[in-house]
Amino acid sequence: MPYLAAAVALIGLLCVLNLVLTLGVIRRLREREAGPARHAGPQPGLEPGERIGDFTATTTEGEEVSRAGLIGLVGFFSAGCEPCHELAPRFARLATGLPRLAVVTGDDPELVAVLSPAVRVVVEEHDGTVSGAFRNTWTPALFLVDGEQRVVAAGGGLEDLPIEAPA
Repeated sequence: MPYLAAAVALIGLLCVLNLVLTLGVIRRLREREAGPARHAGPQPGLEPGERIGDFTATTTEGEEVSRAGLIGLVGFFSAGCEPCHELAPRFARLATGLPRLAVVTGDDPELVAVLSPAVRVVVEEHDGTVSGAFRNTWTPALFLVDGEQRVVAAGGGLEDLPIEAPA
């Protein structure tokens, strides 16, 4: 009889230990799913797989850009946006094999100067045609566009996209 009581007590302790460990694992998984929030709220605009809307715009160099010829990386930056000013030099340094278009909203000659030597730049108002085509509502926002003018990936930083980003 004493062996039976000891076996029941041991099994009971093992069950309690198993329950505690399981609850710990569940808590960790929930924390991992939540992760650190980089951006609160919705994605920047179009979701991956969606086709960009029609637009026509003119770059600071006088070049016409439209949906028909758009491929590569499109970045949205705005005046007075500190994260935009931090991201702009890295965006401009990307490998030249990847076509880039930067859309700057508001009046910020400094931001345009950082981007314009290496990137086609369009300056427009917050509700401009390019922003409307991407349904973009915040900055910085980046979109990777394929040859069919569909969004491949979107995010708020270069690390959110499947490209090699400079340091």
